[in-house]
Amino acid sequence: MKFILKLSILYFLFPAFLYGQPTAASFKPDTLSIGLQDAENQFLKNNLRVLSQKYSMDSAKAVVISAWVYDNPQFNIGTGFYQPDTKKFFDFSNDNREIAIQISQLVKTAGKRNKAIKVAQAGVQITEYEFYDLLRTLRYTLRNDFYNIYYLQQSAKVYSQEIESLQKTSNAFEDQVKKGNISQKEYLRIQSQLYTLQAELINLQGTIDDVNSEFKLLIRAKASVYIKPVLTITDDQKNAVASIAYQTLLDSAYQNRYDLKIAKAVVAQNEQYLRLQKAIAIPDLTFSGGYDRLGSYVNNFNSLGVGFDIPIFNRNQGNVKQANAMLENSKLELSGAQDELESQVANCYAGALRAEKLLNSIDIKFDTDFNKLIKEIASNYEKRNISLLEFIDFYDSYKQNVLQLNNLKYNRISQLEQLNYTTGTKFFNK
Repeated sequence: MKFILKLSILYFLFPAFLYGQPTAASFKPDTLSIGLQDAENQFLKNNLRVLSQKYSMDSAKAVVISAWVYDNPQFNIGTGFYQPDTKKFFDFSNDNREIAIQISQLVKTAGKRNKAIKVAQAGVQITEYEFYDLLRTLRYTLRNDFYNIYYLQQSAKVYSQEIESLQKTSNAFEDQVKKGNISQKEYLRIQSQLYTLQAELINLQGTIDDVNSEFKLLIRAKASVYIKPVLTITDDQKNAVASIAYQTLLDSAYQNRYDLKIAKAVVAQNEQYLRLQKAIAIPDLTFSGGYDRLGSYVNNFNSLGVGFDIPIFNRNQGNVKQANAMLENSKLELSGAQDELESQVANCYAGALRAEKLLNSIDIKFDTDFNKLIKEIASNYEKRNISLLEFIDFYDSYKQNVLQLNNLKYNRISQLEQLNYTTGTKFFNK
């Protein structure tokens, strides 16, 4: 029976040994330390949405080629398939058969071809603006994630330091509890604080992992990589926002926002499209030349001709009306885009000023040697110079101060990135 049990265990464990199944303990992601400029370079080189949008630009350029080329001429040839004299089908044994040849060419009038080219060229311009607006949006997400990860990781360091310190204190007090020097209640309170910090750190690490995941998708890094931002810029400029006038930011937004350029380009394209539809109402001409042997009132008949539609019923009224409605709608959307732009710049400017003012009002020189200070606190607690409440309160106060400071720094730098995004210009965090 024991032999059968051993065989069963080996049966279930053998695949793991055979294929070397990874365990949770063996999963150790590599750390990728990366600066912001390197991240942006990888983003431009590898991001799939950016690469896909480039193909959309090529597709729009192909439409211009289609609008540019002329219509092909038409060639027709015909002959009799039955010869009544010889009572034969497709009898080409003598010269008494009819052959008719005709060639024709469509000539567009009213500048339709040039108008169609301008409509297609406007489409190319819109696609290019869409590409740059996509870059603006994704670059903002990339940069904001970069700073977010950095400051979240700075906060995680505080948790790790406190957990390490409390773990040492807990281990030391475990022996004191057994000796009766410390009460079980006091020891459990320290353990409770330790477990609380560990739970908070796990939640914080989950948030870091989520932002990490988005950041890695933007630069197409390996899924198993752990991003560690290397912050190379200084964020201690006290009046970066206040030193720039609001009107300067607004003028830059009007000049550099590609979504606004898209709205303007759509209006221009619709104007060209309306001109094209009005031109389509004018009939095109078809010129033709022909030769007919034995099929007309004279042998070897040569002909020239011209043809065109008579615009009695269809004068392209529906398409003209539709194009006019599209034009008026795009003008309204342009006005809405301008209003939205001004609102965004004003809101971002006000928010950045508040964040800057708040951070300037706080003493950010919070660079106390934590390891040294925590040892002194622990030593004083062990000597009963401070109470348990004071001991625990130190951990909470220090943690909250550092977390709040990191959050304020990130909020300020995020507001600066938001201003860069809404103005379409890299005013800050260069």
